[in-house]
Amino acid sequence: MGKGCLTATKYFLFLFNLIFFLCGAVIMGFGLWLLLDNQSFIVVLNNLTTVKVACYILIGVGAFSMLMGFLGCLGAIYEIRCLLGLYFTCLLVILIAQITAGALIYFQKDVLHEETSKIVAKVLDNYTGNNSTTEQTWDFIQRNMECCGWTGRADWKDNAIVINSSMQLFPCSCQNVSVATGNFSDSGFCEAETPVYDVGCADSVERWILTNIGVVLGICLGVAVIELLGMILSICLCKNIHTEDYTKVPKY
Repeated sequence: MGKGCLTATKYFLFLFNLIFFLCGAVIMGFGLWLLLDNQSFIVVLNNLTTVKVACYILIGVGAFSMLMGFLGCLGAIYEIRCLLGLYFTCLLVILIAQITAGALIYFQKDVLHEETSKIVAKVLDNYTGNNSTTEQTWDFIQRNMECCGWTGRADWKDNAIVINSSMQLFPCSCQNVSVATGNFSDSGFCEAETPVYDVGCADSVERWILTNIGVVLGICLGVAVIELLGMILSICLCKNIHTEDYTKVPKY
């Protein structure tokens, strides 16, 4: 490889690693958002271990990707073969992990759907209207998605407060505000005479989940392409560095 090609490869690798670093930051930020956001459906799934594990995996992969991007930048600019070799190996491990995780998510989607239904049923049965974080989130979902229950309003029939009221109370967030009159409450229970939504939230929530999974998969696909390019460039650069000049590396 000529000197001009070597220089071009080095700076292309630096550029790809910079993009890789930024993509890692996006993945880590998305994982933190899913873990910390208290105004989305993810709060309802707080007790689902799979979801928490997925959030921590996203954060870990993002942080690790940022570290690899940093090491790749150093290895490319200062032409350090050991860093380039470490960078190639780590990229290969990350790529294999991403493919494995994607396959697991795809083949476990039915299990995830079943577990989600169980978690939501538990939330509905234990709903008291005391404005806990989970209850506020479910009220937010019902109010904004204009739905009631998971598959329909009948899902509330096992709630203790609804049973004790002889089915005369329903969550206020189930109120159909487009046809109801008077003052509206955003949480707690209201009289069942007030029109409520008949449609359940399952379809709307599943669309929300699929949309966000699409975003994650899109980001991961972009990162995978960058990883492959980074692996190709790093191995080419590594093979064509015959001597290493460590005096170019800054000393701190």
